[in-house]
Amino acid sequence: MSKDKSEYLINRKDNQYEVVIGLEVHAQVTSESKLFSTSSTKFGAEPNTQVSLVDAALPGMLPVINEYCVKQAIKTGIGLKAKINKRSVFDRKNYFYADLPQGYQISQFKDPIVGEGKVILDMPDGQKEVGIERLHLEQDAGKSIHDLDPKNTFVDLNRSGVALMEIVSKPDLRSPDEVNAYVKKLRSIMRYLGTCDGNMQEGSLRADVNVSVRRKGTKEFGTRCEIKNVNSIKFMQMAIEYEANRQVDLIEEGQSIDQETRLFDTKKNETRSMRSKEDAHDYRYFPDPDLLPLEVSDDFIEKLKLEIPELPDEKKKRFIEKFKLSPYEATILVSDNETSNYFENVIKKSDVKLATNWIIGELFAALNEKNLEITESPISAGNLSKLINLIKDGTISGKIAKIVFENMMEGDKDPKKIVEEKGLKQESDPKALETLIDKVIDDNREKATEYKSGKVKLFGFFVGQVMKVSGGKANPQLVNEILKKKL
Repeated sequence: MSKDKSEYLINRKDNQYEVVIGLEVHAQVTSESKLFSTSSTKFGAEPNTQVSLVDAALPGMLPVINEYCVKQAIKTGIGLKAKINKRSVFDRKNYFYADLPQGYQISQFKDPIVGEGKVILDMPDGQKEVGIERLHLEQDAGKSIHDLDPKNTFVDLNRSGVALMEIVSKPDLRSPDEVNAYVKKLRSIMRYLGTCDGNMQEGSLRADVNVSVRRKGTKEFGTRCEIKNVNSIKFMQMAIEYEANRQVDLIEEGQSIDQETRLFDTKKNETRSMRSKEDAHDYRYFPDPDLLPLEVSDDFIEKLKLEIPELPDEKKKRFIEKFKLSPYEATILVSDNETSNYFENVIKKSDVKLATNWIIGELFAALNEKNLEITESPISAGNLSKLINLIKDGTISGKIAKIVFENMMEGDKDPKKIVEEKGLKQESDPKALETLIDKVIDDNREKATEYKSGKVKLFGFFVGQVMKVSGGKANPQLVNEILKKKL
């Protein structure tokens, strides 16, 4: 593909093509044991130390369904506003991988545990609804390791049998940015529910990305290509952009697009052919004879609904209505449960508007710089609340507050003690400020005369001088009031 010709073709305003994207997200179920065995699912264990006889597919071993994994899948379905199927069937999906001990994967085909649902995305130009086609349970394969030996491939079966939820979207996504928003929203919902931790670096969340292109205004879909096992949102976006442009180039050159499975090479930033795309019949699906159909009652589902917490969309609505936040502010603060909890703990005893600005501004910037999550914040919600109250009651200025904040980031220190120890208390005594202001005016008589003759912009100069003389401790509001009278 000619890079200079079409690197950003799908983003051009005059472009005649539209990219159509559907995602098959593989989310690892948060569970201490696997889908059909009691083996641990703990990440980072020594290779092949968490493998039961069932996981290794030894002859005569029978799978036993993990009820907790079933509950987690149903809760996710409820969170996706999806239909919960009271009867679902486990099937055998037959294919050969060196790290797939049985020679088949236990999955669900025609009768999944969860049916159609939806996810609402907050995009710059408004909300967008993305349809969910289905969610089904399946077991993961093992892991092949190719870089430990120049001649041999090693197989680690720790992941074999781990429960996955495959969440299949409808082909409703139209850009890499929408994919970014979709995966983040999906991950946020599952984290709120506690059904998947969403740690992409640990392989808990990955996706197969289906990409096709068509001329704008065309209703029929183009030939799609599937990009397998992409394990970061950034790589998904890069893979989509490359693949869409590759397909447009082929169409423009009069060539056809082959339906195939492709891999994304993160080093070369390109997709490459892996194999022709399989159809369902290629997997020779049939009901697993060792597992009865899974049947759940209305009562079982209703009890699980009682366990569903307030989810991002509902929480966002409450934040806007109760705390008068903007949609932008609310969207950021409900992005994950830990952030929203932190925010609500801060505002229990402090000003909502100031808290919002300090969390979204100063705190997030500091955490990003140190590559920390909100749960690892050196500043507790209680101490940030105290800092905000010091600003609100005039004890310190916003400028001094930033100095105090920097000290707090070095360890969870009480801001009141920092202010006392470093002598940072704001000067709010009118008589003391009058003395400072008189001196500044006396030292700058010429500019004072110019101000009085109409150069009102010099007012800022005087404010700056007073703040400089006071070491930044003068109360800005009082300084403004007294200066106006004096000048």
